[in-house]
Amino acid sequence: MVKFLDLEKINAQYRQELKDACERVIDSGWYILGKEVENFEEEFASYCGAKYCLGVANGLDALTLTLRAWKELGKINTGDEVIVPANTYIASVLAISENGLVPVLVEPNEKTYNLCPENVKNAITNKTKVILPVHLYGLISPMREIMDIAREHNLLVLEDCAQSHGATLSGEKCGSMGDAAAFSFYPGKNLGALGDAGAITTNDPELYSIIKALRNYGSHKKYENNFLGVNSRLDEIQAAMLRVKLDYLDSETKVRQSIAKRYITEINNSSVTLPTVFKEEEHVFHLFVVRVDKREEFQQHLSDNGVQTLIHYPIAIHKQQAYSELNTKTLPLTELIHETVVSLPISPVLSEDEVTKVVEAVNSYQ
Repeated sequence: MVKFLDLEKINAQYRQELKDACERVIDSGWYILGKEVENFEEEFASYCGAKYCLGVANGLDALTLTLRAWKELGKINTGDEVIVPANTYIASVLAISENGLVPVLVEPNEKTYNLCPENVKNAITNKTKVILPVHLYGLISPMREIMDIAREHNLLVLEDCAQSHGATLSGEKCGSMGDAAAFSFYPGKNLGALGDAGAITTNDPELYSIIKALRNYGSHKKYENNFLGVNSRLDEIQAAMLRVKLDYLDSETKVRQSIAKRYITEINNSSVTLPTVFKEEEHVFHLFVVRVDKREEFQQHLSDNGVQTLIHYPIAIHKQQAYSELNTKTLPLTELIHETVVSLPISPVLSEDEVTKVVEAVNSYQ
């Protein structure tokens, strides 16, 4: 069976370096907010082209704390609206709700699955304060257009980079284009920790200072609490392991891009809609997502031919029980996407023979 994602094999490549990193932390005697976190923050900020980086516990906290910090700064208030793509993972929207803000779900671009600038414009009201573009599947949203809209309407922009580590647009990396950006280092991400982890990047020193306190009980100085903060700190061991894996991110991305190029070139089944890719060197292919009308049959066919697939994501946010107040909302394109998408295996340890097997399985589907 061609595994959808073989994390054991991915991390085995760097086994000794990861063990050495853990040993370094153990021997340091300092386990919370130490040198590993500090060094990773500097290295990841530099990698993204941002001035500041803050390590937090996970990607959801990265989104939540950024919005919370803007509330502390008086830039947004409870009841304000945040425009977000309707076809994202629920974490993007949970962060909005957690802060007492109102998610405004908009339809994506049908070809890229990312935010459609025209739909963003049409969704703006006098309550809109934030645009939250999600760089879905590893492709950056149309940030030039989004930033132009934001500046015209005096809106903040929070990039959701959970799936786009290292992705570029006209030479700029994600995490450096908006007012702030949130990253997840969940183990299956392109830059994955060996547990939960996340980060925020920004060029705003005031925002950086507020989030630095919020993640640590609202405190800049021990026992002096300026805010009603939380405990959301990137772990020293996870930071050490992320530092190891960051060195290999670009080379692993090139492998993903080469696999995606083979899929796009060699899959020729008219029943399967391939992703639209304008510049392969800019897309980091966290996921390679196709669309098929009879999804269950397609998945069964691939499974029968030794290929594991997953669905990202089977149920749209506005159809989830958690958002029952949105259940009557109709978003035809988003619903079609959630009903037809299938993710094919793509990872830096997928062999050429395994790629061939996937291609042959897809092409033999009728």
